Amino acid sequence: MEKITDKIAALPKDANFFSLEFFPPKTSMGSSNLQARLDRMSRALRPLFVTVTWGAGGSTASKSLELAEICQRQLGLTTCLHLTCTNMSRSLVDDALAEAKALGIRNILALRGDPPRNEEYRDEEAPEEDASNEEFTWAIDLVRYIRKEHGDYFCVGVAAYPEGHADQSVPEYQDPEQDIPYLVEKTRAGADFIMTQLFYDVGAYTKYESRLRNHPSGVFENIPIIPGLMPVQSYQILKRTTKLSHAKLPPDIEERLDLVRGDDEAVKSVGVDILSEIVEDIKGNAAPGPRGFHFYTLNLEKAVAFILERCQLIPPSTPGVNGNFDIAVEDFDGLKVSDGINGTDGAKGQLRKSRRRESSVNSDPHNRVVVERASNAGSASYEASADEAGIPKERINTRANTLAISEGEGSLGREATWDDYPNGRWGDARSPAYGEIDGYGVSLHVSISQAIRLWNHPTTTDDISDIFSRHITGEIAAIPWSEEDLNAETNTIRPELLKLNKRGWWTVASQPAVNGIRSNDRTFGWGPRNGFVFQKAFVELFLPSADWHSLRSKLSTTLEEVSFYAGNNAGEFDSSDAESVNAVTWGTFPGKEIITPTIIEQVSFRAWLEEAFGIWSEWQ
Repeated sequence: MEKITDKIAALPKDANFFSLEFFPPKTSMGSSNLQARLDRMSRALRPLFVTVTWGAGGSTASKSLELAEICQRQLGLTTCLHLTCTNMSRSLVDDALAEAKALGIRNILALRGDPPRNEEYRDEEAPEEDASNEEFTWAIDLVRYIRKEHGDYFCVGVAAYPEGHADQSVPEYQDPEQDIPYLVEKTRAGADFIMTQLFYDVGAYTKYESRLRNHPSGVFENIPIIPGLMPVQSYQILKRTTKLSHAKLPPDIEERLDLVRGDDEAVKSVGVDILSEIVEDIKGNAAPGPRGFHFYTLNLEKAVAFILERCQLIPPSTPGVNGNFDIAVEDFDGLKVSDGINGTDGAKGQLRKSRRRESSVNSDPHNRVVVERASNAGSASYEASADEAGIPKERINTRANTLAISEGEGSLGREATWDDYPNGRWGDARSPAYGEIDGYGVSLHVSISQAIRLWNHPTTTDDISDIFSRHITGEIAAIPWSEEDLNAETNTIRPELLKLNKRGWWTVASQPAVNGIRSNDRTFGWGPRNGFVFQKAFVELFLPSADWHSLRSKLSTTLEEVSFYAGNNAGEFDSSDAESVNAVTWGTFPGKEIITPTIIEQVSFRAWLEEAFGIWSEWQ
């Protein structure tokens, strides 16, 4: 039950530390796999603390608290719970803080969340005075509320924007100088540390931090300021996240990534180089205390593991609950190290690291003890070297081996990082990263003013058909379900998509069929070089119920050729084969197993179905 600031204060003044952010996965399979990933990362990487995101309007409240409990109680990680205050009832804020307290969580990252939309989010049965937006409009309101209700029990963090906060979604509105007075007020209201928005312009960050440290108010002189960094997971994700967050990509970084954009493996490698350079640059800046770095992991581990190791941010040892961490890890292999629980001597209750391990591996008629070197006792026949017993040179769960697994080495590493090529919502539903870009749940990702500017006020189905069609022709940069322009491969089927949308069948995502095209192809390629990629044609769309019934009868005669999943906002579901698993994108690459980054199945479709209709409600 430690506060982040207490842990930072306990470090040497010239120390470096890091923290990791995770979000609650959309599926139960993703949650189970994230738990295994968290366990591995906590042992291999040893973050000072972790943070757990909170969905817009409390949309992920229960899942966020479940994940926070796993981190805090099960894995023993110092956990910081994100908490937004707008578009939530005050009772939900109170419940979240009470639950955090009950779980032993003492750290809260106080965020504003989406712009207030009181009528949309207010519980009709709740009393008027419980409406969140009456009391919470800005993050400072939440900071004040936490201090008023809970005193100094919680260590409270607030967000900062090195390149300026872009509420209006156009660069001209971004000005960090305009934001600083608000950050001063949040800090004076009771903030204990500052965590920044992601950025790639290290010059802009350095200038921003220097401006804070030397601010006339003096409030930032000694407060921990932790830069937020997002490893490059793929070229598309990078472009999307920088667009959504309005983080600038310096020309030299963009040029380096453009040179390898058709090779996902090379993009990751160059991304590790870029992030490592950013970390080393910031390390060189003077700081009043330990220097920290916060990584937005997107629930993936490989890239961040490489960055942390290269920048020597991983601490050499971390005390565990019962003492020496390394002993606990080495004891995990299931071979007997000591007689007591958790590596303790049963009689004295003290940790001891035995050099002997019992083994029945390759045994003769009697068991033998594995030893590092033969003893002088007259029991040689009862001893065996590690080689004789078939024991690996290094224990499987040492920190070095666990880190190697996180970095994707060997068969265990391939199994651990199998979802290394995330592909949006139609990735593999088993992946902890499935279906998310930022972990903040259903959201238009635009401000109200920008939504009006993009889509005006549609009142008829023809108006909506026109919006979808204009997105396909490139006249509109985004629709509520896609914040990006159409990519090159989708443009190859533009005429077909326009026909569908003009008849009121509104397409959200689609892809053409591809059969064995080179992986470095500028239009269809992905993954490592010298591979071949394949795609099944698919289209994702909204259509009227009456039209679906007509289409359904036609599809029933082609079930051997066409697979489908369908659902509506009432929860009704239909499928050509509910148990089927459809790989719609896959690739073969030298020295690798077949990679299937895009899979459509019932569980992934249902997870996206709920979000898709949630976005309709938010747009309305």
